[in-house]
Amino acid sequence: MKQKRTTAAEAAMDVSIRVVLLTLDNHVSAALESAFVKLRGVIPGLELAIHAAADWEARPEKLEACKADIAQGDIIIATMMFMEPHIAGVLDALTARREHCDAMICCMSAGEVMKLTRMGRFSMDGEQGGAMSLLKRLRGKSTSGGKPSNVGAQQLSVLRRLPRILRFIPGTAQDLRIYFLILQYWLAGSEENLSRMIQLVVRRYAAGPREALRQIPEPGAPIDYPEVGVYHPKIKTGISADLAALPKKAQSSKGSDGTVGLLLMRSYALAGNSSHYDAVIQALELRGLRVIPAFAAGLDARPAVHRFFMEDDVPIVDAVVSLTGFSLVGGPAYNDTDAAQELLKSLDVPYLAVQALEFQSLETWSDSALGLMPIEATMMVSIPELDGATGPLVFGGRSDKATDTPNAMQAHDERISMLSDRVSRLVKLRRREQQERKVAVVLFNFPPNSGGTGTAAHLAVFESLYNTLKALKHDGYHVVLPDSVDALRDTILVGNAPQRGTDANVCATIAVDDHVRNEPWLDEIEAQWGPAPGKQLTDGRSLFVLGAEFGNVLVTVQPSMGYEGDPMRLLFEGGHAPTHAFSAFYRYLRETWQADAVLHFGTHGALEFMPGKQVGLSANCWPDRLIGALPNFYLYAANNPSEGLIAKRRSAATLISYLTPPVANADLYQELKTLGDSIDRWRRRDHDQDADSLGELVGLIREQAEACDLNPASWDQDVEVAIEDLRHQLNEIEESLIPYGLHVVGEIMPREDRLTLLQSISTAQGQFQPSDNLLERVLDNAQISELINYPELSGHPEAERQAYLELLVSAKTALGHDSELPALLRALDGRFIPPVGGGDLLRSPDMLPTGRNLHGFDPFRLPSQYAVKEGDRQARQLLARHEQDSDGLPTSIALVLWGTDNLKSEGIAIAQALALMGAQPRLDSYGRLCGAELIDLETLGRPRIDVVMTLSGIFRDLLPLQTRLLAEAAYLAAMADEPISKNAIRANALAYQAEHGCDLETAALRVFSNAEGTYGSNVNMLIDSGAWENEDELAETFTARKGHAYGRYGAVSQNTELLTDMLSRVDLAYQNLDSVEIGVTTVDHYFDTLGGISRAIRRTGSDSVPVYIADHTTGNEKIRTLAEQVALETRTRVLNPKWYESMLDHGYEGVRAIETHVTNTMGWSATTGQVAPWVYQQLSETFILDEDMRRRLALLNPKAASRVANRLLEAHERQYWDPDEASLSALREAGEDLEDWMEGISPEAVA
Repeated sequence: MKQKRTTAAEAAMDVSIRVVLLTLDNHVSAALESAFVKLRGVIPGLELAIHAAADWEARPEKLEACKADIAQGDIIIATMMFMEPHIAGVLDALTARREHCDAMICCMSAGEVMKLTRMGRFSMDGEQGGAMSLLKRLRGKSTSGGKPSNVGAQQLSVLRRLPRILRFIPGTAQDLRIYFLILQYWLAGSEENLSRMIQLVVRRYAAGPREALRQIPEPGAPIDYPEVGVYHPKIKTGISADLAALPKKAQSSKGSDGTVGLLLMRSYALAGNSSHYDAVIQALELRGLRVIPAFAAGLDARPAVHRFFMEDDVPIVDAVVSLTGFSLVGGPAYNDTDAAQELLKSLDVPYLAVQALEFQSLETWSDSALGLMPIEATMMVSIPELDGATGPLVFGGRSDKATDTPNAMQAHDERISMLSDRVSRLVKLRRREQQERKVAVVLFNFPPNSGGTGTAAHLAVFESLYNTLKALKHDGYHVVLPDSVDALRDTILVGNAPQRGTDANVCATIAVDDHVRNEPWLDEIEAQWGPAPGKQLTDGRSLFVLGAEFGNVLVTVQPSMGYEGDPMRLLFEGGHAPTHAFSAFYRYLRETWQADAVLHFGTHGALEFMPGKQVGLSANCWPDRLIGALPNFYLYAANNPSEGLIAKRRSAATLISYLTPPVANADLYQELKTLGDSIDRWRRRDHDQDADSLGELVGLIREQAEACDLNPASWDQDVEVAIEDLRHQLNEIEESLIPYGLHVVGEIMPREDRLTLLQSISTAQGQFQPSDNLLERVLDNAQISELINYPELSGHPEAERQAYLELLVSAKTALGHDSELPALLRALDGRFIPPVGGGDLLRSPDMLPTGRNLHGFDPFRLPSQYAVKEGDRQARQLLARHEQDSDGLPTSIALVLWGTDNLKSEGIAIAQALALMGAQPRLDSYGRLCGAELIDLETLGRPRIDVVMTLSGIFRDLLPLQTRLLAEAAYLAAMADEPISKNAIRANALAYQAEHGCDLETAALRVFSNAEGTYGSNVNMLIDSGAWENEDELAETFTARKGHAYGRYGAVSQNTELLTDMLSRVDLAYQNLDSVEIGVTTVDHYFDTLGGISRAIRRTGSDSVPVYIADHTTGNEKIRTLAEQVALETRTRVLNPKWYESMLDHGYEGVRAIETHVTNTMGWSATTGQVAPWVYQQLSETFILDEDMRRRLALLNPKAASRVANRLLEAHERQYWDPDEASLSALREAGEDLEDWMEGISPEAVA
């Protein structure tokens, strides 16, 4: 007969119990596994299941295993569940199990998870009176008395006190006490604390057949560890509150090459899961650096920074590197960027935020073309960028190969070596004297041989460069300064260029043998470009480095990408590598010339667009290979945050923003002004005037209008209406805002331009229309109290007037001094460059002052609530315009989405797409974007419209959450059980499914872009090179490059057939225009995408569909046809003396700007056929057939001038206009003369 157990404790030894723990990531998994081994000695029947939500997206089977364990769990602990996809994955399972388990303990999670807590008599699913009020005490405020406060420290202090207080309160308070003890155990999650936590919950809550387990021993209290302290692998206890516990070399900067502050997570150190930290510490120390690895509990790093990185509020570190993966102040659920920025400004040292992978393994990341997953890129890169972080880099993670310790963090030795080299170089730059520093400046040359060498968006490069050299010399750098801007330009662009046959002076040569010997990736380059030295920038014996040396400043010209002359290669080659010349160029800067820093000068170059991962680059990514550890600073246009972020993330750049040019009203000129005067005479006419004289005036107006190529409403029906329509067209031209000249770094905008800009800002804000007198007073430093009662402000509440005047004064102050050169010098001194959101100056004047490090909008808040409302309004505006033109709603629309426009507008274009589909963003309990949801048809009030969305590569890279949002919206609409007459998305998806036999989810794909790691449709390169025969080639190029479909979970697939089919159903194509500085003829990206779509639609056999441009650049927004928009821009900009003279004031760069407009105009003809012939005729007469102007252009920039003539001739040859024989003959002769000039034949030939 079996002997019975004699005690309850002995009886407990035979009882089994299942404890299930699910949390965000695996950082305590190894410690829990070790704790489990020990706990089996106390609870032999314990079964412990550990699940990390971070694993579920990459490995869905792990989510299924988690739900299965929840269904069988006796005690369930859920922590850090605050992301909607994670919550959605398990919420039903948790809810179903809640009443059937012994206890469910949910903490530090979203509200819908927290309320599932049920432990004893304590439950969070309803009001708990005093118990819940105690929980609320853990909430804090981010500021106190106007100064940042340490919320985390306050919360932890409350957390420590409450269990002691609650010990003496009976009833529910005892369960609440256990809850707080669990929080203490978890937050100080060492192996011992985690063991005690599980022992406590089992002892307290085991029930039913497991109740005997309540007799197991009482665990010890939570072990207290320092909440602010230091960590080092050589500290016996791992962590300490005392700096003296660090090894002696880390206690003093004496004998070191500098000091680096590391910020890390205490939880990793306590869990013994810190090998990735150890490797970073060791690598930095091996480079002679003093390392202070510090932590602060509660996800607020400020206490650690103040205690260990500063003495008496003075920084003692030369750089700070965050290894946490989170914002400096805040964690994955919130961030306080204002507090973080204040802290970093007080430190005033470089701040890098690098990443340890939690949502994928190191092997998955290494094999991925994407790099970081969308949630990683958002949480670990985008959010820290708001603080001012730079240099994202993966330094560790979990390895699929680590079978013995699968949940232990592993160091990535190569990436850590790169990180340590970069930090070391930044520290050396900071500590080196200015006179010893060597700075390489990189100018751009795209496309080559076009007169574009040394040009950049909105920037007078050579004037700005000259000012930069002067500032460097004044600051103590060894600079040999040329006598003038012209001398500087000639030294760089001319020099020995005629003898070498290059676009600029050859300042150095690299022997082919040296290149072959020193090029680490020679095989990859030769596979793409043939044996060294290739065909670019070489004489066969050497590779050329273009530029000129000015003391310790080397001004260089970045080589071209290599595809410009043969762009079709990009269609057929999966691999891509830089040319021999491109790779050798950056190796020369790094290793031969040994620059201390590189300054990329203006927007933008090609380095950051070289092949590789989108974010979280590896050693196989070309931008990382080329820039290496060289400190990289980038002078970047303030209105272009999206491409700036690509430079930050893919080339480790710190951005220094520069102002875009001032804006001005276009005004009327020449024949347009004459026509306006005649119309004004008509308006002032005496109505008793005789019919003959009135008829003569009408005839004159009609004749003048025809000379201006303006077509009013029918003259025959109503003369009054026709003339008023003409006046309206002239008003639109006259009042259009245009950029005025180019920006010069180091020069303050003239007073008149500042006044005009303040007026434009006021107009764009849409509330006040100040008089010139008021603005003059603002410029004269009048006090707000002197201005607040001005008559034009009197109709508004005082608070609004005060805010408006504060905005004006702030903008005036910023515009009244140079902030860009000082920022550039600060960057080269190794100091902190504060962040700022980039955008449109008129609508976002808070981007002033410039000279700051651009970042984007918080991706979790995009589109914003404002954008959702505005996007819906603008979508309705588009539909109204189409109904006006075609008497009906469209069923399908092709829409282009850019990253820049959406970052600047808070996502208005994204919201437009959603509104058209009848969808809206879905937000989680924190107000963060987590997906899409449909608006019901009754509320929508119209049918859903199918939207074929083409994303720029930059949108795809920077806004992965929004890419999924749009794809999910289309999917939900396709799956909706609705009449197909009310849902074109479903109708078209079902039709495609029936025809092609695919699943409905595939047929519902509507988001298209490039393959990962590639950019652009390549239509622009074809147009620029002239290397195409017919327009169908342009369509084929577009669909081949843009035919990659992106799904709701981020999966990408080549699906050109689907894109082509959906485009054949389109009723209109559409894109927003959001910046005054940029028009559809200013940059080639517009016709590259929207034009490419139009041509692709026509190639499907469909009739030519209308192409609309929604102009939202000013308060007088309007939707125009493409033909209307091109005509308006031609009249207000390139034909307008006010515009082209302001450009030609900058000489060389101004001619290039004119040529760009002409080429882009022809791009629209090629892709849409919607450019009127008069445009080319007037361009010819203005710039080429006028001998004085032709000579002037040739003197300033012969290559660009020649391209203007040749482009106009090409437009004729492609039958986009048909000039009379005399004009054509004169144009051909002028083109030949310009080519002679370009080749050095006597200037008299041009005249």
